[in-house]
Amino acid sequence: MTTELQAAAPHPDLDPIGPRPDADLAERHRLGDPQAFDELYASHAAMVYNLAFRLSGRHEQAEDLSQEVFLRIHRHLHRFDGRSSLKTWIYRVTLNHCRSKLGRKRWPTRPLREESEDGVELIERRRGPEERALAEDAARRVQRALDEVPPVFREAVVLRDLEGLTYEEIAEILQIRLGTVRSRIARGRERLRQRLERADAAQGGTTR
Repeated sequence: MTTELQAAAPHPDLDPIGPRPDADLAERHRLGDPQAFDELYASHAAMVYNLAFRLSGRHEQAEDLSQEVFLRIHRHLHRFDGRSSLKTWIYRVTLNHCRSKLGRKRWPTRPLREESEDGVELIERRRGPEERALAEDAARRVQRALDEVPPVFREAVVLRDLEGLTYEEIAEILQIRLGTVRSRIARGRERLRQRLERADAAQGGTTR
């Protein structure tokens, strides 16, 4: 069974619109068209905000981080060369900025969604209060365990299992080989499993 973190609800004021051609937006921005950046913001603001919220765990801080990210994007969009998608490039800018501001020791991971291999959601909003309480307790357990996973592995697991990115996208964002992405995700998930088992064993020992 794969554990995944439920995507945070988009900011109510951010309603992303359909994507624009990457190269066209970047070129228009280089030529001084102010509407190009407005369109880029409208298309990607929710994505940036949600990632910043997942990493910071606080709405106010996510707002500040998002504003700072878009300032960096505005200043450096001319560096976008089109070798990756604009979405991947913005993810990389956002991730690097959040790293520098928040550090890499702790990535808040909330709330949690568990899915089976075929993607069927196991923790549902329709569950009763008791079932949801148990699910929330499981989410906290995973959060504490994930916090103990070394950052280099936690990073890959979060991008894959929380953000839902493909292996190829993660490779581009982290600028590492595809095989390295797969290795880090596998090792991160294994570290997470070990820490969950250790926590369960410790909890079982205290209740005897």
